[in-house]
Amino acid sequence: MIQFILRIFKLILGLFFCSVGIVMTMKASLGFAPWVVLYQGIASTFGLTIGKISILTGFIICFICFLFGEKFGLGTILDMILVGTFIDINLSLNLIPEMQNIFSGIALLMTGLLIMSFGIYFYINAGLSAGPRDNLMVLIERKTGLAVGLCRGILETSAVFIGWLLGGPVGVGTILSAFGISFFIQIVFSLMKFDPAKIKHETLDSTLKALPTFLKN
Repeated sequence: MIQFILRIFKLILGLFFCSVGIVMTMKASLGFAPWVVLYQGIASTFGLTIGKISILTGFIICFICFLFGEKFGLGTILDMILVGTFIDINLSLNLIPEMQNIFSGIALLMTGLLIMSFGIYFYINAGLSAGPRDNLMVLIERKTGLAVGLCRGILETSAVFIGWLLGGPVGVGTILSAFGISFFIQIVFSLMKFDPAKIKHETLDSTLKALPTFLKN
Protein backbone atom coordinates (compact mmCIF):
# COMPACT_ATOMS: atom_id res chain seq x y z
CA MET A 1 0.00 0.00 0.00
CA ILE A 2 2.80 2.41 0.94
CA GLN A 3 4.57 1.66 -2.34
CA PHE A 4 1.42 2.41 -4.30
CA ILE A 5 0.89 5.69 -2.43
CA LEU A 6 4.50 6.67 -3.16
CA ARG A 7 3.95 5.95 -6.85
CA ILE A 8 0.83 8.13 -6.88
CA PHE A 9 2.78 10.86 -5.07
CA LYS A 10 5.61 10.70 -7.63
CA LEU A 11 3.09 10.85 -10.45
CA ILE A 12 1.26 13.91 -9.06
CA LEU A 13 4.55 15.62 -8.15
CA GLY A 14 5.81 15.02 -11.69
CA LEU A 15 2.63 16.44 -13.24
CA PHE A 16 2.85 19.48 -10.96
CA PHE A 17 6.46 20.09 -11.98
CA CYS A 18 5.45 19.78 -15.64
CA SER A 19 2.72 22.39 -15.17
CA VAL A 20 5.09 24.81 -13.41
CA GLY A 21 7.64 24.33 -16.18
CA ILE A 22 5.00 25.00 -18.83
CA VAL A 23 3.90 28.23 -17.11
CA MET A 24 7.54 29.35 -16.85
CA THR A 25 8.04 28.84 -20.60
CA MET A 26 4.88 30.89 -21.17
CA LYS A 27 6.06 33.70 -18.89
CA ALA A 28 9.39 33.83 -20.74
CA SER A 29 7.55 35.86 -23.42
CA LEU A 30 9.49 34.26 -26.26
CA GLY A 31 6.69 32.21 -27.82
CA PHE A 32 4.96 29.21 -26.29
CA ALA A 33 6.03 25.55 -26.45
CA PRO A 34 4.46 23.59 -29.37
CA TRP A 35 1.42 22.10 -27.62
CA VAL A 36 0.84 25.26 -25.58
CA VAL A 37 0.70 27.24 -28.84
CA LEU A 38 -2.20 24.98 -29.82
CA TYR A 39 -3.90 25.31 -26.43
CA GLN A 40 -3.60 29.10 -26.50
CA GLY A 41 -4.89 29.29 -30.06
CA ILE A 42 -7.96 27.20 -29.22
CA ALA A 43 -8.44 29.01 -25.89
CA SER A 44 -8.42 32.39 -27.61
CA THR A 45 -10.89 31.17 -30.21
CA PHE A 46 -13.42 29.73 -27.76
CA GLY A 47 -12.83 31.99 -24.75
CA LEU A 48 -11.66 29.23 -22.41
CA THR A 49 -8.57 28.92 -20.21
CA ILE A 50 -5.45 27.14 -21.43
CA GLY A 51 -5.85 24.57 -18.65
CA LYS A 52 -9.40 23.71 -19.69
CA ILE A 53 -8.32 23.35 -23.32
CA SER A 54 -5.45 21.09 -22.19
CA ILE A 55 -7.95 18.86 -20.37
CA LEU A 56 -10.40 18.84 -23.29
CA THR A 57 -7.65 18.06 -25.80
CA GLY A 58 -6.37 15.24 -23.61
CA PHE A 59 -9.87 13.77 -23.39
CA ILE A 60 -10.30 13.86 -27.19
CA ILE A 61 -6.88 12.25 -27.73
CA CYS A 62 -7.66 9.52 -25.17
CA PHE A 63 -10.97 8.83 -26.89
CA ILE A 64 -9.28 8.54 -30.30
CA CYS A 65 -6.60 6.23 -28.90
CA PHE A 66 -9.27 4.12 -27.20
CA LEU A 67 -11.16 3.74 -30.50
CA PHE A 68 -7.98 2.41 -32.10
CA GLY A 69 -7.33 -0.06 -29.29
CA GLU A 70 -4.58 1.76 -27.39
CA LYS A 71 -4.52 1.02 -23.66
CA PHE A 72 -4.04 3.69 -21.05
CA GLY A 73 -3.51 3.84 -17.33
CA LEU A 74 -4.16 5.88 -14.23
CA GLY A 75 -1.26 8.12 -15.21
CA THR A 76 -2.98 8.94 -18.50
CA ILE A 77 -6.15 10.04 -16.74
CA LEU A 78 -4.39 12.08 -14.06
CA ASP A 79 -2.12 13.67 -16.69
CA MET A 80 -5.20 14.69 -18.67
CA ILE A 81 -6.90 16.27 -15.64
CA LEU A 82 -4.16 17.57 -13.36
CA VAL A 83 -1.71 19.27 -15.75
CA GLY A 84 -4.42 21.55 -17.12
CA THR A 85 -5.77 22.22 -13.62
CA PHE A 86 -2.31 23.02 -12.25
CA ILE A 87 -1.60 25.34 -15.21
CA ASP A 88 -4.75 27.35 -14.53
CA ILE A 89 -3.96 27.54 -10.80
CA ASN A 90 -0.39 28.70 -11.48
CA LEU A 91 -1.56 31.32 -13.96
CA SER A 92 -4.29 32.61 -11.63
CA LEU A 93 -1.86 32.96 -8.71
CA ASN A 94 0.50 34.91 -11.02
CA LEU A 95 3.54 34.09 -8.88
CA ILE A 96 5.86 33.89 -11.89
CA PRO A 97 6.46 37.36 -13.41
CA GLU A 98 6.39 38.08 -17.14
CA MET A 99 9.91 38.53 -18.51
CA GLN A 100 10.65 41.87 -20.19
CA ASN A 101 13.81 41.12 -22.21
CA ILE A 102 15.31 38.27 -24.19
CA PHE A 103 18.05 37.43 -21.66
CA SER A 104 15.74 37.00 -18.66
CA GLY A 105 13.27 35.28 -21.01
CA ILE A 106 15.81 32.68 -22.12
CA ALA A 107 16.90 32.11 -18.50
CA LEU A 108 13.31 31.53 -17.37
CA LEU A 109 12.57 29.35 -20.40
CA MET A 110 15.59 27.11 -19.74
CA THR A 111 14.70 26.86 -16.05
CA GLY A 112 11.17 25.88 -17.03
CA LEU A 113 12.42 23.16 -19.37
CA LEU A 114 14.68 21.83 -16.60
CA ILE A 115 11.77 21.68 -14.13
CA MET A 116 9.61 19.99 -16.79
CA SER A 117 12.35 17.39 -17.29
CA PHE A 118 12.34 16.56 -13.58
CA GLY A 119 8.55 16.35 -13.80
CA ILE A 120 8.81 13.89 -16.69
CA TYR A 121 11.32 11.85 -14.66
CA PHE A 122 8.96 11.54 -11.66
CA TYR A 123 5.94 10.95 -13.88
CA ILE A 124 7.57 8.12 -15.88
CA ASN A 125 9.18 6.62 -12.78
CA ALA A 126 5.73 6.09 -11.26
CA GLY A 127 5.06 3.44 -13.92
CA LEU A 128 1.36 4.23 -14.24
CA SER A 129 1.26 4.67 -18.02
CA ALA A 130 1.92 7.48 -20.47
CA GLY A 131 0.02 10.72 -21.00
CA PRO A 132 -2.47 11.31 -23.85
CA ARG A 133 0.04 12.86 -26.28
CA ASP A 134 2.53 10.04 -25.81
CA ASN A 135 -0.25 7.50 -26.38
CA LEU A 136 -1.17 9.28 -29.61
CA MET A 137 2.47 9.19 -30.69
CA VAL A 138 2.56 5.42 -30.10
CA LEU A 139 -0.71 5.01 -32.02
CA ILE A 140 0.65 6.89 -35.05
CA GLU A 141 3.87 4.86 -34.91
CA ARG A 142 1.90 1.60 -34.80
CA LYS A 143 -0.47 2.55 -37.61
CA THR A 144 2.08 4.12 -39.98
CA GLY A 145 5.27 2.18 -39.24
CA LEU A 146 7.20 5.47 -39.10
CA ALA A 147 10.05 6.04 -36.63
CA VAL A 148 8.91 7.22 -33.20
CA GLY A 149 10.97 10.41 -33.47
CA LEU A 150 9.30 11.26 -36.77
CA CYS A 151 5.86 10.60 -35.28
CA ARG A 152 6.63 12.94 -32.39
CA GLY A 153 7.89 15.54 -34.86
CA ILE A 154 4.68 15.29 -36.89
CA LEU A 155 2.59 15.84 -33.76
CA GLU A 156 4.66 18.80 -32.53
CA THR A 157 4.71 20.46 -35.96
CA SER A 158 0.98 19.95 -36.42
CA ALA A 159 0.26 21.40 -32.98
CA VAL A 160 2.35 24.50 -33.72
CA PHE A 161 0.85 25.01 -37.19
CA ILE A 162 -2.77 24.68 -36.08
CA GLY A 163 -2.14 26.79 -32.99
CA TRP A 164 -0.44 29.49 -35.09
CA LEU A 165 -3.40 29.56 -37.50
CA LEU A 166 -5.67 30.11 -34.49
CA GLY A 167 -3.49 32.94 -33.17
CA GLY A 168 -1.24 31.08 -30.74
CA PRO A 169 2.08 32.85 -29.99
CA VAL A 170 4.98 31.33 -31.95
CA GLY A 171 8.52 32.62 -31.47
CA VAL A 172 12.10 31.68 -30.75
CA GLY A 173 10.88 30.14 -27.48
CA THR A 174 8.81 27.66 -29.48
CA ILE A 175 11.93 26.41 -31.25
CA LEU A 176 14.02 26.42 -28.07
CA SER A 177 11.31 24.45 -26.26
CA ALA A 178 10.93 21.90 -29.06
CA PHE A 179 14.65 21.09 -29.17
CA GLY A 180 15.69 22.04 -25.64
CA ILE A 181 13.37 19.66 -23.80
CA SER A 182 15.18 16.62 -25.23
CA PHE A 183 18.53 18.06 -24.08
CA PHE A 184 17.32 18.68 -20.53
CA ILE A 185 15.59 15.31 -20.29
CA GLN A 186 18.87 13.63 -21.22
CA ILE A 187 20.70 15.62 -18.53
CA VAL A 188 18.13 14.87 -15.82
CA PHE A 189 17.87 11.17 -16.68
CA SER A 190 21.67 10.85 -16.66
CA LEU A 191 21.90 12.75 -13.36
CA MET A 192 19.30 10.49 -11.76
CA LYS A 193 20.81 7.38 -13.42
CA PHE A 194 17.37 6.63 -14.80
CA ASP A 195 16.58 4.36 -17.74
CA PRO A 196 12.92 4.80 -18.79
CA ALA A 197 13.10 1.61 -20.86
CA LYS A 198 13.33 -0.41 -17.64
CA ILE A 199 10.03 0.93 -16.31
CA LYS A 200 7.07 -1.40 -16.77
CA HIS A 201 3.91 0.68 -17.08
CA GLU A 202 0.59 -0.51 -15.71
CA THR A 203 -2.63 -0.21 -17.67
CA LEU A 204 -5.75 0.99 -15.86
CA ASP A 205 -7.08 -2.59 -15.78
CA SER A 206 -3.89 -3.83 -14.12
CA THR A 207 -3.98 -1.09 -11.49
CA LEU A 208 -7.66 -1.71 -10.65
CA LYS A 209 -7.10 -5.47 -10.39
CA ALA A 210 -4.12 -4.97 -8.08
CA LEU A 211 -5.87 -2.34 -5.93
CA PRO A 212 -7.47 -4.83 -3.45
CA THR A 213 -4.01 -6.27 -2.82
CA PHE A 214 -2.55 -2.78 -2.29
CA LEU A 215 -5.32 -1.96 0.19
CA LYS A 216 -4.77 -5.18 2.18
CA ASN A 217 -1.07 -4.51 2.49
